[in-house]
Amino acid sequence: MTLIGVGVIIIGVASVILAIFIGHLLNNLASVLSGVDKTVQQLPEQLDGILKETTSIMHESNQALADINNKMEQLSPLFYIVGDVGNATRKLSSSLVDVTDSVKTKTEVGQEVSGKNNLGGVYGGVALGYYWLKKKRDLKREKRAYTHEQ
Repeated sequence: MTLIGVGVIIIGVASVILAIFIGHLLNNLASVLSGVDKTVQQLPEQLDGILKETTSIMHESNQALADINNKMEQLSPLFYIVGDVGNATRKLSSSLVDVTDSVKTKTEVGQEVSGKNNLGGVYGGVALGYYWLKKKRDLKREKRAYTHEQ
């Protein structure tokens, strides 16, 4: 056998080995493509399920939103009433502040007058006398009521 024959045999053996390797590689690729085919076949069913769930969720969300809108419409008058009460309260408290300022001013003027005329002791004495007389009358009434009951 010559060198050419040996070279042809080596090329032939290498071709067979390459063909076996390529065949094995194509067989693995076929199994991967088979798995992808199964996944792709299941995909429409899964998408249908997802779309049905999404439609259901959107429908329930719309119902919840309509319910919230309805309840907000029912509560709107309540908010207006609360606002009106707040305004009325603010006006009342503002008028009370005005009255308080007025009374404070009058009291300060009265204190100035009594301070200028040294009437503070006189007013205190009169108030004490009035209180003492009132207490004395109350005690007499209680004594009479007690004696009439027996």
